[in-house]
Amino acid sequence: MTWLAKNKWNSLRRQEGSILIDILAGVTLLGFIGTSFMTAFSTAYMSVELTQERVAAESLAKSQIEYIKLQDYVAVADYNPSDPANCYELIDIPLHLTGAGFSIEISEPEIVTSKGQGGFELQSVNVTVERNDQSMFKISFYKRGI
Repeated sequence: MTWLAKNKWNSLRRQEGSILIDILAGVTLLGFIGTSFMTAFSTAYMSVELTQERVAAESLAKSQIEYIKLQDYVAVADYNPSDPANCYELIDIPLHLTGAGFSIEISEPEIVTSKGQGGFELQSVNVTVERNDQSMFKISFYKRGI
């Protein structure tokens, strides 16, 4: 063997374990990067799902408010949730939202200003949207009656 061939052979023998160490370091680094990406994607997915739930709850609440505004005024003294003629009606919740556990509740209106003060009654109405019996969104508004 020539001197160059012997020198190259000795050089390769000294590097026997370094290739294995390089491969292990690369695989470990890829594992960390992959785990980080999977965590980021999982968090983004959960965030999008939560946002969709909140948007659905807000949309239901606003739809309920608009529906109450179209209904005849029910005086606070006459309000009776068990009597359909003397309470505000609920909107029809779409089936996909009902199946997901969404429901709407209208609290009994409260008097803000009575008829004696200005000739009209102003009431505060609270609409709460729940999902699986947990409050998701609550909004209040005023309705005026003569």
